[in-house]
Amino acid sequence: MPANDAQRAGRFAPSPTGPLHFGSLVAALASCCDARARGARWLVRIEDVDLPRSVPGATDDILRTLVRYGFAWDGPVVRQSERTPRYEAALARLVDAGHAYPCACTRRELESAPLGPGGERIYPGTCRNGVPAGRAGRRQRAFRVRVGDADVSFVDRLQGPQRQRLADEVGDFVVKRADGLFAYQLAVVVDDAQQRVTDVVRGADLLASTPRQIHLARLLGCAVPTYLHVPIATDRDGQKLSKQTQAPALPEDPLPALLAAWRFLDQPMPPDAPRDVASFWRHAIAAWAAKRLPPVPMLPAPSLAFA
Repeated sequence: MPANDAQRAGRFAPSPTGPLHFGSLVAALASCCDARARGARWLVRIEDVDLPRSVPGATDDILRTLVRYGFAWDGPVVRQSERTPRYEAALARLVDAGHAYPCACTRRELESAPLGPGGERIYPGTCRNGVPAGRAGRRQRAFRVRVGDADVSFVDRLQGPQRQRLADEVGDFVVKRADGLFAYQLAVVVDDAQQRVTDVVRGADLLASTPRQIHLARLLGCAVPTYLHVPIATDRDGQKLSKQTQAPALPEDPLPALLAAWRFLDQPMPPDAPRDVASFWRHAIAAWAAKRLPPVPMLPAPSLAFA
């Protein structure tokens, strides 16, 4: 049965690879307003499952920035690095049911695999029926989930109907890496299910990975949330704002950045300019209109994002 508003929950799940930037603010603002406008819970989760990429001190900096910008979340902050036993249990269930298997292929060996529409290598199934004898001596093994003939369809609340035949676009995909770290795809499904997240609002760069998450959720018997993928902010070269593209950290003064993100999302501006962060949030939660969001995957960031 559908959840009522009091049972619904959204979340913001940044990775601690550096400070929050304008693109992060857009995702956080959309997620928070979408939840709060309906009286739903809003959660914060630190997605540090990829420990080698985590920057010391980044988590504390992210949380301080969110507070300074007026974000308030429900319950404790969840950290993926503390949840390994839950991911191990989920993987064990998949393996026991025959849905996942060990893979000894290296990245170099997969370089000749065909590219899917999204630019990812389509796994050719080398280890699907057992690790070949020539690779059996390798100690490190990844784990992959079988996609079979899965044809996943869903309707994104902004981007509209989506469909992906997993075998044609990604093939059997990794849920635990050969270095022992769990992949984002599995961790996010386990976490959303455990936290009872009903509505995922995030950047459109994650739209293509959503069918994999829906496939995993179904295999694990988890409820599938609704999805709303907002436009990602791009730099002057058309690249996504990110730590990798050296997007600057959010400014100390939150109000101009909040208003710029609000305009970026094409939301109704207040009749009078907000005097402070508190007045901005009162307007934002009351005025949030998901139907006004630009139904595109990316938009140029305002000049403020490069300050």
